[in-house]
Amino acid sequence: MIKLGITGGIGSGKSLLSKYLRCRNIPVYDTDAHAKLLMVADLSLREALKELLGESAYISNQLNKEYIASCIFSDRSLLKKVNAIVHPVVKQDFIHWADKQNKSIVAMECAILFEADFSSSVDYIIQVSAPEELRISRAVKRDAQLYKDIQSRVKNQMSDSERKKLADFEIINNDSIAVIPQIESILNKLSQ
Repeated sequence: MIKLGITGGIGSGKSLLSKYLRCRNIPVYDTDAHAKLLMVADLSLREALKELLGESAYISNQLNKEYIASCIFSDRSLLKKVNAIVHPVVKQDFIHWADKQNKSIVAMECAILFEADFSSSVDYIIQVSAPEELRISRAVKRDAQLYKDIQSRVKNQMSDSERKKLADFEIINNDSIAVIPQIESILNKLSQ
């Protein structure tokens, strides 16, 4: 089984690539979605987060996203501590999930693939790139957030050029180069 990592900055088109792979019957593990589920379902993870952030991290056994965001974005050391608690659990969950798939290729979509060391759990990495202004405008439309808020998130992410150096493949998603032929080319290389 080949494990593919899909990464890229906010608004780059990671979800577009994931959606296409799913259409090709390639299962994709969405780390963001699974992390949110695990932060509620995994009792030891929930207790560790409460110990770090306080009881307000959960309301009626549900994640208090606004409270957690206000904590971690005002204190970068807390963000690192939360990540140190959550990322190993998500990584292990991906490994178990991948083992259950009966496919020759599976994928993991993760914006922070390198930063969270999820790259060590995959065989190949596809970096999805797009010009920064285009990424910001996509994210503003998609997330209904202010331009400056998205721009701030982009500035806190690894750059496309940094990710490109670490990735095995790159897909350009700039609205002028067709994405599907790029994906197919990568899949053909992997199947050889």
